[in-house]
Amino acid sequence: MQNRRSFVSQSAALATAVAFPLVAGAQPKTVKVGVLHPVTGALAYSGQQCRLGALMAIEDINAAGGIKALGGAKLEALLGDAQSQPQAGAAEVEKMNEAGVSAIVGAYASAICLATTQAAAKYNLPHVVDVGVADQIVERGLKNTFRFGPGYKKSTEVAMANLLVLNKAAGNPAKTVMIIHEESLFGAGTAQLLSRELPGYGLEVKEVVKHANPTRDFNNIVLRMKSVNPDIVIPANYYNEYALLVRTMQQQKVVPKAIFSVLGGAASSYKFVKEFPDAANGIIDCNHWFNPKDKRSQELRKRVEAKGQFFSYEVFMTYTSMWLLADALERAKSAERAAIIDALEKSTFSNHIMPYGPTKFVNGQNEGAQPLMTQVVKNDIKVIIPRDYREVEPVFPLRA
Repeated sequence: MQNRRSFVSQSAALATAVAFPLVAGAQPKTVKVGVLHPVTGALAYSGQQCRLGALMAIEDINAAGGIKALGGAKLEALLGDAQSQPQAGAAEVEKMNEAGVSAIVGAYASAICLATTQAAAKYNLPHVVDVGVADQIVERGLKNTFRFGPGYKKSTEVAMANLLVLNKAAGNPAKTVMIIHEESLFGAGTAQLLSRELPGYGLEVKEVVKHANPTRDFNNIVLRMKSVNPDIVIPANYYNEYALLVRTMQQQKVVPKAIFSVLGGAASSYKFVKEFPDAANGIIDCNHWFNPKDKRSQELRKRVEAKGQFFSYEVFMTYTSMWLLADALERAKSAERAAIIDALEKSTFSNHIMPYGPTKFVNGQNEGAQPLMTQVVKNDIKVIIPRDYREVEPVFPLRA
């Protein structure tokens, strides 16, 4: 019963009401789209934010006339809950396939995306990955898988190159690093890359500490941090653990020269900044971020906040991924899976709020995708790098 409840068709809520009956047979069919995220369990907050972004996009696409190449067919969301577990995500794909979805958008977490894309591949079911940063997702040769955003290799490279520049410009005050990461594919993969690459940038990795998901107490890890005394702390974890780690550092008065994160779960989150302004102040993050110079970003942010929610990367990544799929449906002129895959492969989608330029998929990865560097300044999040999108000058090191 629970599974049935977690898999609700949103057609009634989302289909535009027709005020008068159409001639029989003239009403365009809907295009069923699977919206699959972890909306319960440890990752529920992020999953719910992703779902919000997907449903807002569907609402906007339908309000703008639906898929015009299909006679104005409306998108109909079939919602799935991955319950923060890869196997539950794969089981939802099976149900979505049986329900006749044309494509799936999701599934936020790397480990879940790895399972859902694999399950969808059995049915040649197009799967647009909204967030999942582990590069294994697009390295298995799956023809059905398309990731709109950057992976952790790209994000780590950008972060390291910029850390080198910031450190050099400040006279190289930072020499040592400590990495704190969550244990799943995302955190472990990011930490492995960092510990391999950082020495080449002249930074000594003093310690790499792994923690479980969820973790409710960071006191011991922060005590260890005190004794290691690194110049830079690099966290790679999901929202709850990131926020708790940084707050524990603040409580224990551990003040490194910089908290510098790669895909930090809370570092570029308006929720974190609002709830813990002092702990968040000055944190630098290399993460998914919108183009701050595109006024549509701010309009979308206002709409999300009017719903009482925060404009987090989950919202705008999934929102834009749904528009990417709608663009592919327009060009495919078909709700057939093979035609959608073909259209995604040839995508040049550029009418979006991300700092990516036109979409270009190579082996399922959007080559145009790039993270931006942000810093928390005066209780707000501002882009510091690259210069094209810069809103404020970076402050590094934060504390001499």
